[in-house]
Amino acid sequence: MLKSPNLEGKALFSVGPAFFRPSSRPARDLGILAAAVYRQQMGHLRLLDVMTGCGVRSQRYTLESNADWIWANDANPDMAKVLTDNLSQLPPERYQLSYHSAAQLLHECHHHESFDFIDLDSFGLPTPFLQGCLQTVKLGGLLYITGTDSRTLAGHNPKHSQRLLGAWVRSHPAAHEQGLRLLLGICWQQAQALGRDIQPIFSYFQGQIYRVLVQVTSPQPQNGLGFIGYCHHCGHYQTVSWEKLSRATCPNQGPPLTLSGPMWLGPLHDPTWVASMEQLAEDWGWSDRVQLLQIMQAEALMPPYFYSVADIGRRGKMDIPKRDRMIAQLQGQGYQASLTHINPQAFKTDALFHDCLAIAANL
Repeated sequence: MLKSPNLEGKALFSVGPAFFRPSSRPARDLGILAAAVYRQQMGHLRLLDVMTGCGVRSQRYTLESNADWIWANDANPDMAKVLTDNLSQLPPERYQLSYHSAAQLLHECHHHESFDFIDLDSFGLPTPFLQGCLQTVKLGGLLYITGTDSRTLAGHNPKHSQRLLGAWVRSHPAAHEQGLRLLLGICWQQAQALGRDIQPIFSYFQGQIYRVLVQVTSPQPQNGLGFIGYCHHCGHYQTVSWEKLSRATCPNQGPPLTLSGPMWLGPLHDPTWVASMEQLAEDWGWSDRVQLLQIMQAEALMPPYFYSVADIGRRGKMDIPKRDRMIAQLQGQGYQASLTHINPQAFKTDALFHDCLAIAANL
């Protein structure tokens, strides 16, 4: 009998000595939905939970995503009793437990196993384990990775990001989206080195947690990497390609832009996948996730940055404009504009920041 059990989705579990963040449930829900969509489309789902913790994800992938078989692993052997108790609720033929380091596990799996879905919920940055995961996931399979080093991903430690991500990044108002794009960028680079490619399924930021789900594919004729330029003087953003790095200046005032990158500049989400996840969330009665996925669909193909209404108010020396009114006005003037899930007081648009200031001044 479980002692002081917790309930999340269909999983009944004890936490024990594991680190468990209840507030991260939305990220777990998104993974469950994507895995379930994969299972429906492909007819099979073999899953590797590299750092399972208390095992709640493994339980939910089996009970809710209908995984055929899951390998749940944790490096801490002190988790043995908790994991044994928690996963004993599953049919024994549908899971395997182990207590290896992530590096040891991925080395073993690379030579003997392949998976449809790998969940790598690591602390810090996933960089040391990416190549092992990319070698172990099937072509066409899904890889779900985590970043928790928000200082590095949001541009507060450029030397650290250069060393661990091969990118020089600076802080700016859309820095949390930058963090997601850095994870996608390093994943793309690692996949390229192995003769593979990646396509984002979704990218999700909450608090200080960055999670991206990618599909591993055969090489595509594309280069998804580039740079974001930001003008600290006027708030202007623009994307900068490799060949134009030496000419990256602000068109409004002329000073050099502060550049961050390289990072992924392609779509944050795949609208078709997200629509399938939304339909499933609707079927399951997950209204909060339906709303989140609708926002993701709207922002999927928008420019790789956003504007906060607080920044518009500060730079325009005006009252902070209402976000929804800004979006409506932008759309009414022929611009693309949408919410962003990354910041509830920001919006994405293809309008220039200068145009947004003018629209806000007339509200």
